[in-house]
Amino acid sequence: MKFPELLLQAIGRSEIPLRFEPGADEAVAAPVTELIRIWLLSHAPVSAQSESDGGRRALIQELLQELDGSRELPA
Repeated sequence: MKFPELLLQAIGRSEIPLRFEPGADEAVAAPVTELIRIWLLSHAPVSAQSESDGGRRALIQELLQELDGSRELPA
């Protein structure tokens, strides 16, 4: 499963009265996704000065790929 699908499912199960508006789920998901992207990037080290900084950068890149749907979520 990909993160965008998971987010849309969560929005679809919510009690937000959007179910009758075409594209409403995606409209709600877009700012949430952008918020998560900004949050992840705020935790990225500016440069890989240590091995752990490199690992953090790699993890954040994986999470960003999951966030945009270009990578499957781990099972």
